[in-house]
Amino acid sequence: MRRAITVASLCLALVIATSATLSKKIKLFNGKDLTGWTIYGTEKWYVDNGELVCESGPDKEYGYLGTDQKFKDFELSLQFKQEADGNSGVFFHCSIEGTKITGWQAEVAPPNMSTGGIYESYGRGWLIKPDPAKDKYLKMGQWNKMKVRVVGNKVTTWLNGHEMITLEDAKIGSVDGQIALQIHAGGGIKVRWKNIEVVKL
Repeated sequence: MRRAITVASLCLALVIATSATLSKKIKLFNGKDLTGWTIYGTEKWYVDNGELVCESGPDKEYGYLGTDQKFKDFELSLQFKQEADGNSGVFFHCSIEGTKITGWQAEVAPPNMSTGGIYESYGRGWLIKPDPAKDKYLKMGQWNKMKVRVVGNKVTTWLNGHEMITLEDAKIGSVDGQIALQIHAGGGIKVRWKNIEVVKL
């Protein structure tokens, strides 16, 4: 009898913990419009068939879509599909003025260009790149799932369930900031995004 009560208690605790996690999950993209986001630059950001699309415009410059909220410790999950050139990225702990962005980027790029690595914009440049062998986890032209977890000084990224990098960096842990998506300069870029959700930790 006592064992049955213990198992029931564990199950209840698991349900409560799962419910608490789900209740903390914030949908950053509502699938309808860009509520909660701000466009920076002249490149294209729009909603198509419930998906967020970023696309190079005539100026072929950098463009960003940044959250109106700031986040410090969090776990971000999203899906992306690269159409044409997929050179983009997911910024965190960033600030944006015009099209100048300071902060850190989890790279989203075509094959052999370090998707999942961390780059510091207007700072130290590349901080860490994934082992090149892990590039096989990127599915170019298909839906990919990325997860970025930032807690204190520690950053971990995953691509399609595979850990890409883990980085300890005191500078990252010292600030908070916006989450932002990027269009790289040069033209010809188109990326679709969906299921963009964050949990504050």
